[in-house]
Amino acid sequence: MLSSLPVTVIPPEKLVILDRDGVINYDSDAYIKSLAEWIPYPSAISAMARLTQAGFTVAVATNQSGIARGYYDESTLDAMHERLNALVNAEGGEVAHIAYCPHGPDDQCDCRKPLPGLLTEIQQKLKLSSLQGSWMVGDSLRDLQAGEAVGCRSVLVKTGKGEKTLAKGAGLEHALIYADLAAFVDDLIAELLD
Repeated sequence: MLSSLPVTVIPPEKLVILDRDGVINYDSDAYIKSLAEWIPYPSAISAMARLTQAGFTVAVATNQSGIARGYYDESTLDAMHERLNALVNAEGGEVAHIAYCPHGPDDQCDCRKPLPGLLTEIQQKLKLSSLQGSWMVGDSLRDLQAGEAVGCRSVLVKTGKGEKTLAKGAGLEHALIYADLAAFVDDLIAELLD
């Protein structure tokens, strides 16, 4: 008789969910349509690795309506995510799961942020009972709204669309504001060591 392996329990406060475009890599109003256009922030890749090394679990939740719009296909998106995983792994980190919404804004799906479907997918994949107290890091209000809908703590970074989001001001009452992902990770790890 085979015994089952123990399930790893991730405390919600040790889960950091990241938006992709504008947080991990440069964003574009014309969409990131190819592997060549997917250019990571070097400090974001190392920040993700440092999170893993400090005992955090890192996941990604990203709207990718460019698929529905016909700008690129899922194999192109897979190539971008393979590159992301390889870069993070090379620095000693790991991405536990990447959840993406391929739908357009009028597709009536339940995964496109600000709806929390991508986050509940992460919760199910990682076998978490709750996301209450996890971290959601984004550069737009819809990222934070998706996180807050499932009890995540909000972090707005000023990279990507973050400065524009901050200038609008609405809906940021509960958000921590950081220059970029690396600055947030610095504080989060420092707090852990206190």
